[in-house]
Amino acid sequence: MSQTVVLGTLELGGIFAVLSLGLYISYKVLNIPDLTVDGSFTLGTAVSAMFTINSMPYLGILTSFIIGAIAGTITGLLVTRLKIMPLLSGILTMTGLYSINLAIMDDTPTISLFDQGTIFSDLGNITLYAKLIVIYIIVILLVILLNLFLRTQLGLSLRACGDNEDMVRASSIDTDKMKILGLALANGLVAMSGAIFAQHQSFADVNSGIGMMVIGLASIIVGMTFIKKEKIIFQLVAVVFGAVFYRGVLTFALQLGLPSGYLKLLSALLVVIAIASTNGALKNKKRRRNHVRT
Repeated sequence: MSQTVVLGTLELGGIFAVLSLGLYISYKVLNIPDLTVDGSFTLGTAVSAMFTINSMPYLGILTSFIIGAIAGTITGLLVTRLKIMPLLSGILTMTGLYSINLAIMDDTPTISLFDQGTIFSDLGNITLYAKLIVIYIIVILLVILLNLFLRTQLGLSLRACGDNEDMVRASSIDTDKMKILGLALANGLVAMSGAIFAQHQSFADVNSGIGMMVIGLASIIVGMTFIKKEKIIFQLVAVVFGAVFYRGVLTFALQLGLPSGYLKLLSALLVVIAIASTNGALKNKKRRRNHVRT
């Protein structure tokens, strides 16, 4: 692979690491399968694109996080106030976000940012690795901030809510608020990932969020398959590693000649293999075979 391909892989891996850190909050910390992700990622790209067109790319990143958090809050309210199943709540919010994202983009399914100034525009003249450095500075800062937050009293309450909701409720902690907070934070990070992605790729597409849930899950599961540590900081690092590794596998497959249309299938297979290896299904199958042979 050429240097350009490797750099591109690492850059996209870093961007999807932000997405995976958000999904880590909902999927691993809160234990909620939140399908809002596909919609909130596109929400981030849409908001970022519109701010970039108006020469405010940095503000677009921040605003994407805030609006993504609002989307997560809506899902949280559906779960806690209306008592709708988390899976269905995410689907409902994701479905509604499609129309909202299209409206934000002025009913245009695709917006080009090639002639616009982004957070990466002036970096190419500095060094070839400038984009990579900026992306991973953001990733490292997010890992540090999340690690610090999840070790605070509020963060511990959030983690306890995902581990044992009944126990947390018995301790006079409002579990509904914890769920809303967690889903808001998760989707804020997902939208931020979408915002960075739009400016990195110089376009925003209303369908860009399709399959992002699988990407995030693959990153988390693959990363934690390699790094099996219980401490929060190691889990966050595992998520980042998983995102980069996952993107590397896809790039390698493309280099071998795999048609791009099969990437989603490959992503699903990676998740299946990772989950199967994690829950011991593959090991048990191997043991049964050895037992039969003996």
